[in-house]
Amino acid sequence: MFTKLLIANRGEIACRVIKTARRLGIATVAVYSDADRNALHVELADEAMHIGPAPARESYLRAEQVIQAAIETGADAIHPGYGFLSENADFARACQAAGIVFVGPPASAIDAMGSKSAAKQIMEQAGVPLVPGYHGDDQSPDVLKKAADDMEYPVLLKATAGGGGKGMRQVWSAKEFDEALAAAQRESAAAFGDDRMLVEKYLTRPRHVEVQVFCDNHGNGVYLAERDCSVQRRHQKVIEEAPAPGMTTGLRQQMGDTAVQAARAINYSGAGTVEFLLDEDGSFYFMEMNTRLQVEHPVTEMITGQDLVEWQLRVASGEQLPLAQQDIPLKGHAFEARIYAEDAANDFLPATGTLAFLQPPEESAFVRVDTGVRQGDEISVYYDPMIAKLIVWDESRERALQRLAGALAEYRIGGTVTNVDFLYNLATSQPFRAAELDTGFIERHRELIFHEREQDVESELPLAALALLLYRQQQGRPRSCLDPWTPWASHNAWRLNEAHTQHLSIACHGREFSVSSDWLGGAWRISANGRDTLIKGHLEGDALSFEVEGHRQRATLAATDDGFVLYLASGAISFNEILPDTGETDSSSAGGGLTAPMNGTVVNLLVKAGSRVEAGQALLVMEAMKMEHTIRAPAAGTVEGFYFQPGELVDGGAELVNFEPEDSP
Repeated sequence: MFTKLLIANRGEIACRVIKTARRLGIATVAVYSDADRNALHVELADEAMHIGPAPARESYLRAEQVIQAAIETGADAIHPGYGFLSENADFARACQAAGIVFVGPPASAIDAMGSKSAAKQIMEQAGVPLVPGYHGDDQSPDVLKKAADDMEYPVLLKATAGGGGKGMRQVWSAKEFDEALAAAQRESAAAFGDDRMLVEKYLTRPRHVEVQVFCDNHGNGVYLAERDCSVQRRHQKVIEEAPAPGMTTGLRQQMGDTAVQAARAINYSGAGTVEFLLDEDGSFYFMEMNTRLQVEHPVTEMITGQDLVEWQLRVASGEQLPLAQQDIPLKGHAFEARIYAEDAANDFLPATGTLAFLQPPEESAFVRVDTGVRQGDEISVYYDPMIAKLIVWDESRERALQRLAGALAEYRIGGTVTNVDFLYNLATSQPFRAAELDTGFIERHRELIFHEREQDVESELPLAALALLLYRQQQGRPRSCLDPWTPWASHNAWRLNEAHTQHLSIACHGREFSVSSDWLGGAWRISANGRDTLIKGHLEGDALSFEVEGHRQRATLAATDDGFVLYLASGAISFNEILPDTGETDSSSAGGGLTAPMNGTVVNLLVKAGSRVEAGQALLVMEAMKMEHTIRAPAAGTVEGFYFQPGELVDGGAELVNFEPEDSP
């Protein structure tokens, strides 16, 4: 076994690998960019080496810097995690040349599966079933479009070197093809340095089922059941589960044997995932093989009781697989929900911000949280905006799903928009509970999933006022007082011979309210929206206990830069205090342009200054958090000019385009 392991990654996967290495007695080395100097994975590792500026291409993607860090610290192995250099065959070869073990498959296997088109040719020769499509070398737009026209729409454009939904576009008609192809090629070139495409027939209601395989260097190969990853947005997984619902023993064995067959075809070793499309009639087709550990590997660990990172390290050090196929257990059911800083209702737009408040559910044998961030950390524009992976397990799918809903309800995050409410709505929707799964699930059930919690101003406004009053008391409480019983030490609006009344202005549910409160000695009377509520309460840290009409409840109060969030069992209440206007507000408005929806980089300008454009026409492309976002004209008009050029960084909210609509006076 190795003595020192360098993890060539960041975030939650780096923390995940460090934990297993520590349990095995292996010293660890982290690498970090300028943006990650104070990151959790840096703190957890025994050593850490700086490898460059914040952009990944100048740090985490610089193979020579990573290998030099390993040499300088005496690491005898490198674990690449997933993403970044994990499926880079040249990096695997460079590790070998430097005398460092690459914890992954041989470079030849990465090469074989690195090109989706070449991979499909290999799988076809190995007898693995394929989705109909074009996987040829001729990449001219006319050839690609003719292939799409011939197989009839819808089709799927996929980067041959891609993964994680990058460089992928769904095309529903011939008129959409050219724009979709250009966007997919740009995104693929930016993410992988390769803009080659393949075209496949798009199955309308398939399930995405993948099989976890493991091979060693002694000729052994096994599969560890399967995962259903059908629920996706932007071709990226949202909630994964294992085993796949409705999977029969016969179909599991057939898919598992086929997956191992695919791995053997390229002399594989280590952890890999063979991804299939499972059609409604039970037929399945090879999509791709990921030659690394998957983001969703914890659900497999939960149902098998195995540590897959430990398996990786043992195989890489020359040991045989820990278990034979017949000895691999399969117990219960597990889900993984990916917690992201993103605006699900706004096309899953990535978000940045500071995690001003972070309180995950309590971990146990049933609940696990894999994360690489802490309260106070910043969600950076440079990397994927994942906050954590929430994993739950129980004896059955129904009970595990109940665990998932409960854990999501307990997840408290303040300071940035997140997808937690979206995940809760999804997990508790009737179609998901019934396992009516396919890759179009989210779009098909938008009305069920993208709904906001019903607002009850009459009951929520008094709670917001109480929380604000108690927070004020807590912040103003003196650290010491010679006479703690003197009324001058109290913060309940005490006045000599006067009512203890305070007046507040609170913004809640997008509306402004005037609220008054009277301290009655033991309880508050909150007068809001024409209703009086008698309420008792106590705030200790961020834990709020309160009682209304004999009903006692607990909640969590998070103070963020832009207000407060009160987390209740029934949902979250966002509110803020409206302070008096001192006349310092800047009333100027940019006007006449389009603004950046997030921090990012301008990738391409799609029209020239002075051009007349139609409503909805693409004007420019931005990239943020490894995803492209197209800015379109809000109406017919003229593009007078652009304020940023390709390659320039843009702050969220910055004006991008000087746009003059046709109907302006």
